[in-house]
Formats: sequence, structure tokens, C-alpha cells
Amino acid sequence: MKILLTGGGTGGHFYPLIAIAEKLIEQTDKQKIVDLKLYYMSDKPYDKRMLTENGINFVQVPAGKMRLYFSLKNISDFFKTLSGMFIGFFSMFFIYPDVVISKGGYAAFPAVFAAKLLRIPVIVHESDSFPGRLNVWTAKFAKKVAISWPEAIEYLPKEKTALTGQPIRKNILHGDSEGAYEFFKLESTLPVILVVGGSSGAEIINNIMIEVLPDLLSKYQIIHQTGINNIDDVLGRSKLVMENNANIARYVALPYLNNLATRKAAGIANIIISRAGSAIFEISSWGIPSIIIPITKSNGDHQRKNAYNYARTGACEVIDEANLTPHLLISEIDKMMNSKEKLDKMKESALAFANPLAAEKIAEEAIIIALSHEEQ
Repeated sequence: MKILLTGGGTGGHFYPLIAIAEKLIEQTDKQKIVDLKLYYMSDKPYDKRMLTENGINFVQVPAGKMRLYFSLKNISDFFKTLSGMFIGFFSMFFIYPDVVISKGGYAAFPAVFAAKLLRIPVIVHESDSFPGRLNVWTAKFAKKVAISWPEAIEYLPKEKTALTGQPIRKNILHGDSEGAYEFFKLESTLPVILVVGGSSGAEIINNIMIEVLPDLLSKYQIIHQTGINNIDDVLGRSKLVMENNANIARYVALPYLNNLATRKAAGIANIIISRAGSAIFEISSWGIPSIIIPITKSNGDHQRKNAYNYARTGACEVIDEANLTPHLLISEIDKMMNSKEKLDKMKESALAFANPLAAEKIAEEAIIIALSHEEQ
């Protein structure tokens, strides 16, 4: 059995595919299906270690972004897309998987285009409440479509679309508080705020956090995931802002949270400050109240739509970038921290929104389709 995974080059596309791969391995082992071969087709491996750990073969195919606005990059990306279509077709022909699972994004186009030509079944998963253009197109010929938000069904074929939720890797599905304060060298007597800005960090969130450090660290502790490219800048500015202030020991800035650090941080966080991408689903699976700051200029405005749809469940507060000020952020945090009743209700709402079986459902459907395709 051969199953090919594909998706654009962000953590929001890549890690849900890894979650599905974990369940595919688990399910085929349980069903005693031998010789499962997994492939990941994209322009970049994104996380080589994760691919290796799960025995996934990387197939590199060039891909170009399809922008709706004028840019000189459109010229070079056109040729990348063209070469990706040819290379993707021949790569797909020689692998000839039994099913393709696509998360969408520009880097998935060569794979789904080839699958369409070769009549290989495709499963699409859409993480946003407003689907991306490639997923809308792929859904027309896909065998099945899985969605994380009920609102997304308005834009997709209803007869083959199912609400599964977002696949989350098993290693970070739940928080772990045991030894977590010691892990981060924090006090167990003070509340903890976890700040995450996506896989590459978020400059706006980083900047506002530097401004509010003196006030917040007088009463809370902060674990701040800055993004790999931002860590030196954030550490330097935080030291200047907190110069001669003993509370700097309550601030932990890290470029990236690995699986262990993610579990430990989730185990002790009282509130999470985050963007409105796939992190929302991890936050909900941990049952942690959150303040969501969506990217204003996201494709199709999907981050704002995600944020406000999540807010309607009662699990979070939303602050738009245009309204984001130090005073407002501090006020929202204090308001939440000072009301145990509010935090408890938000926690309940977050857990009610979560769907921990998402990866399992998609893996099961993929195996059924793959077995059917093998028999043809």
C-alpha cells in the first residue's frame, strides 16, 4: 500500500500530515496490512527529522506560488509551476500511490494535478473556515473532503465533505504539567502566559510583548516562542526593557518549542496568546483559554474568520491587529486572570470544540480508499 502526502510549505500544512501519517502507521499495523509506504511530495522537506522518524520518503518537486496580485516573482514562479507539473506527473507515475492526501497550499499543486491526470483518488483536508483556492479546486474531483471548521462546508461539495476536526500529532495532543515549572525554571505559585506566533514567529506579537513585559512580569510568568529568526532581537530588547528588574527571571524566551517543551508549556499555561492558524486546534485540545490575534492580511482573510468563529464558541477573546495596544492586551489578560469563573467556562468551551480523533478518522478513510484502489 502506497500513500502520498502533500501540502504547502508551512507548519500548518506539514504537521497535520505528520499526525495523519502516525495514525496510518498505527492503523495498518493494527489491521496487519504489510508493506505500507509513505511519501511526502513538496518543494521542501520542511522538517527532515520528522519525515525520517515516521519512515516517510521525501519527493522533491518544484512549485511556484499563484499570486492574485502583480509581482515580478510571478514570472519565475510560473516556470517553477510548469516544471513542477512535469516532474510531479512523472514522479507520481513511477510511485503510483493508492491515495493522495492533500493539505493544499501552492506546493501541493503538482501532486494533485498529477493525481487528477492519473486518476489516483485524492483526500483533501482544509484547516481554515475559508478554504484556500487549491483545495476548492481539488475538492471538485477529490474522493473525500475533510474540514476542521463547519463554516468551510459552504464553499465545498457537501455530498463528500465531512467535519473531522484538525489532525494533531500524538506527542502534543495533551499537555504535561509534571516537572514543567522546573523544566522552564519558573515558580509554581504564579500564573503562566504562553505566547506563540506560529512556526516562524510573529513580529507584531513579539513587539507588543516586549512593551508589556514590565507590567505583566510583576504578576505573571511568560513563556514566549519567538520564532527562530527573531530570538536574538527579542532577547536583546527584553534585557534592555527589564534592566535591573529582578522579574526578568519570570520570562522565558525560546526560538522554537519542540514536542517536549510544547507539552510542558501546555501543562502549566493559564492563558495562551496566539495567531489564528492551526495553533487554535492545539490550544483547544489542551483546553486552555486564549487571546487570538489574527493576521490582518492573510489569504482570503482566513485568520480573522478563524478567530471570530472560534470566539463564538466562547473559548477565546480576539484582538485585531489594528486595535492591538499594550493597554488593551494587559487589560484583557488581567480581566481573564482575575475571573476563575470566566477561565473555567473558556476551558470547557475549548475542550468542547476539540476533536482529538481527527487524524484517526482521516487515516481510516484513506486506508479504505487505498484498499479499494489496490483491487482495481
